[in-house]
Formats: sequence, C-alpha cells, structure tokens
Amino acid sequence: MAILERINDLVWGLPLLVLLLGTHIYFTVKLHFPQRNLLYALKLSLGKADNEGMNLSPFSALATTLAATLGTGNIIGVSTAVALGGPGAIFWCWITGILGMATAYGECYLSVLFRTRNADGTYVGGPMYVLKNGLHNGILGGFYALCTLVAAFGVGCTTQANSVTQAAQASFHMSPHLVGVILALLTGAVILGGVRSIASLCERTVPAISFVYMLGCLLLLVLYRKVLPDACMLIIKDAFSFGSVAGGVAGTCIQHALRYGIARGLFTNEAGIGTSAIAAASSGADSPRIQAYVSMTAVFWDTVVMCLVTGIVIVSNMLYDPASIAGVEETGLTAAAFSHLPYVGDAFLTVSLAAFAVTTLIGWSYFGEKATEYLMGKKGIPFYKLFYIAMIYLGAIIPMRLVWESTDLINAFMVLPNVLALYCLRRYIKP
Repeated sequence: MAILERINDLVWGLPLLVLLLGTHIYFTVKLHFPQRNLLYALKLSLGKADNEGMNLSPFSALATTLAATLGTGNIIGVSTAVALGGPGAIFWCWITGILGMATAYGECYLSVLFRTRNADGTYVGGPMYVLKNGLHNGILGGFYALCTLVAAFGVGCTTQANSVTQAAQASFHMSPHLVGVILALLTGAVILGGVRSIASLCERTVPAISFVYMLGCLLLLVLYRKVLPDACMLIIKDAFSFGSVAGGVAGTCIQHALRYGIARGLFTNEAGIGTSAIAAASSGADSPRIQAYVSMTAVFWDTVVMCLVTGIVIVSNMLYDPASIAGVEETGLTAAAFSHLPYVGDAFLTVSLAAFAVTTLIGWSYFGEKATEYLMGKKGIPFYKLFYIAMIYLGAIIPMRLVWESTDLINAFMVLPNVLALYCLRRYIKP
C-alpha cells in the first residue's frame, strides 16, 4: 500500500496533471469549443444510424459508455476526492468534466475514423486501433489493449464489487462473499449473452437508475438549502487555497485538490483514458463527427452533472451536520450525507450503488472484451469472460484503499499512449 501511494504521488504529480488539463484545454480551443454544441449533441444521441445492422445504435453506444462510467466514481470516488483532496477537489473534478468533453470528442472521432470492420459486418475500434491503424504502431496498440484488459479487472471489477460490499455490509450486514457471488451471477447472466445483450440492458436501465439517484440528491439539496450557498463558496475557495479544514475533514494543498479532483474526474468520465471510444467505434454511425458528439455527452452527464451534484451534497452535509462525518472513513462521506434522506436513508444509497455497480461491471466487461479480441482474437473472449466473472467475486473481498490506489495507477498508464495518439493525429479531427 505504501509503495502504491508513493508511486501514485509521483505519477499523479504536476507533469501528468498539466498534461491532462493542457490536453483538455488544447482540444477545447483547437476544436472551437465543441461544448457549445451540447444541445445539438444531446439531440443526436437520441437518433438512429443508417448502418446499424449488427452494430450498436448511437444511443446504445452512449448507454454502454455511461454504464461503464456512471457508478462508484460518482458516489464513492467523489467521497474519496473530498476526503483526500478537500472540498476544492470537487471544483477540479467539475473542470475536468467540462474541458474533458473536447478530449472525449477527439478520442471518439479518431476511433470511428480508424476502426476496423470484421467479416460479420461489426465494427471494432478504440485507442488500440487508432495507435495501430493511425500511428502504424501495433506494439503501442497492444500495450494500450493490455492496460485496458488490466483496467477492466480493476476499474470494471474490483472497485465496483468492493464498493457494493462496503455499502451492503454497512446497511444490511451482508457477507462480502455473498455480495460477491450475487454480483458475479447477475453480471455473468448478461455478459455471456454478447454485445447485444449488454447494449439492451444498458439502454433500459442506465437512464432509470440515473434519474432515481439524481432525484435523491435533489431532495437532499432541498434539505440542505440553508447551507447550500456556503457549500458552493467553500468548494470554490478551497480549490485555490493552500490549506483548510472543513467539518472535521482536512483539506490539503492545492496540488492535492488537483490530484484527487482530476484523478477522480478522470476515473469517472474517462476523458483522456480513451475507453469510451471503444464503445463509440462499435456504433453504426458512418460519420465520425456525429458519433463523437454523441459520445461527448457521456462526460457531461457523468461528471459535469452527476459528480458535481454528489459533491455539493457531500460538502453541504459537512456544514449541515458536522457530527455525521466524525470518524467516518474516506469512502463514507456520501453515506453520511444520504443518511439524512427521509425514510430510506442508507438503504437508498446502497441500492443505487449496487444498481450502478452492476451496470458498470457490464459496461466495462465490453471494453475488456474488445481489448482481449485485439490481443488474442475472438478465441480468447470466452476465457476472458469467465475470468472477469471470477474477479468480480475476488473484488468484493479486497481492501478498498488498495483497489482505489491501483485504479489510479492503471488510469495513469492508459493516459500516455492515448494522449500521444491524440496529439500525433490531431490534424484528422474535424470540429
């Protein structure tokens, strides 16, 4: 644990933070602020592609991306960001989301442009294919695919299963082994059915789960309305302060706020990592521009909306009831806030977390499947799925902090080849 923390402090130091923010800003300016076309992008996300067939519709690709990104990053990840980086980490997480929409646009544009069509008519793509077909570097493409495969077992499996375990233990006193078995069975039943089964479930469940969770957050903000302005001011002030203490949770220096805000923002929306482009490349949309706009909205919903609202709920509770967070672990700030939700309290958060975790497990299984296909061909997919299901159970019993630190390290390794491809092939990206 100590070794991982030291490595992450080095990896997530100023150079990588500058690289990520610089990339987001560069592509925002280069692409003439694609964020300004958000309403157009949201409209496109509900349309159909002319070349779907066996491929995903634009909305299915978006739903699969959201399934993979909406989850513990919005609930537990934001909690750890505030606990370790201070309330100001919420601001940097939000900034990462707004600017990251442009980076996500570029990633998805290139992935659709340089994707490959299989013999059955389905498309496969993602940063590994961009590196292979665009930069003509199969070795680097293989490295990215390997990182994606490892991340599928980390980001996709262990963080989700572990977060559900923690919440289920606290709310219902359930055994971690039982939680792991249930999650493995539920996920396995879907992913063994193939990509259409995954997309179909994501289309139906992701919007409903997100709506219910956001409704719970809005009810809490109504409850915290008297401290809401102060909470917002605290987030902004702490983002640029060099030390603060709020509600018993120590804020650290600005670099720590940046480190955890950007790291958690990256974890939840994956702009800069490039994994969302894997789903985008499977869309039947012929135009890279259209699918890039559609996929860009995933960052908006995930970080600009949901992470921000969750963060404001947490910080508002710190001011509303400081005693509720006394002695809680870094992952417990969200639970402390939701304990004030009338009648349902902890149970609401636990059920929401479990629902998000299952969809994330399913969405990330698809990313890992495509990485396996790149590395070993279709013959390796059945073995990957079985191992993925087994890792869900193991993730339920692994120490939580070890999981998060490992995830941060994996994310950092995926950023470098993806950002390299973005800069080298930037001339192909059209606004």
